Amino acid sequence: MGSFESFAAAEAGAPPSKAVGYDNAPADAFYSHQVAPYDYPGLFWIGRALDDGMRSIFDLGGHVGIKYYAFRRMLNYPADLRWTVCDVPTVVKTGRELAVQREATAQLSFSTDFRDASGYDVLYASGSLQYLQQRISEIIAALPVKPRRIVLNTTAVHPERTIYTLNSIGFAVCPYRIQHHDELMADLAASGYRRRDAWRNEGKAIEVPFVDGGDKPFYAGCCFDLQQA
Repeated sequence: MGSFESFAAAEAGAPPSKAVGYDNAPADAFYSHQVAPYDYPGLFWIGRALDDGMRSIFDLGGHVGIKYYAFRRMLNYPADLRWTVCDVPTVVKTGRELAVQREATAQLSFSTDFRDASGYDVLYASGSLQYLQQRISEIIAALPVKPRRIVLNTTAVHPERTIYTLNSIGFAVCPYRIQHHDELMADLAASGYRRRDAWRNEGKAIEVPFVDGGDKPFYAGCCFDLQQA
């Protein structure tokens, strides 16, 4: 809902009757650990990464580890896999407790700082980039050692321009960036990455009512590999 000049302006324009952001999530606000049809492109490139010997995945905005749990039923996780989820403190606390209950702590860990992605083989962001104040180029620039591969999935994009809006998640509202698709691809290329693949996530609807061009956004993903010097 709504259109704003920037991410910060969207946050400032949130209705006072609701909390702002995922850090206000109730303890039972879990997402499904099932694999949806639009998960498969990301699943494919994560699987290829494991086949190629990559062993560390930084799951940016991965909630309580939902993709770790979902994908392990379909991929042969190597014993030395290191999967780290980065999210807000409230979600991370619940994720750590759940990992203990599910005996997943040997592979699954948590962080609240995206800069911990430095040196990981794969930076994976599924449905989360639009909720972050930093653009992907800013995130990459903050990492002393860039990930070898970046996999984005279900990322909100627009074919013509960038729109900043607000997204209701039930218990709260969140500032939401729908980035110009070609600008997102250019950001990754300018950060030193080469495109391996790009796709559109069909079957997942997005619309910003009463906003010019609000019927044109869609969800998309891509796989980019770090270019060797």
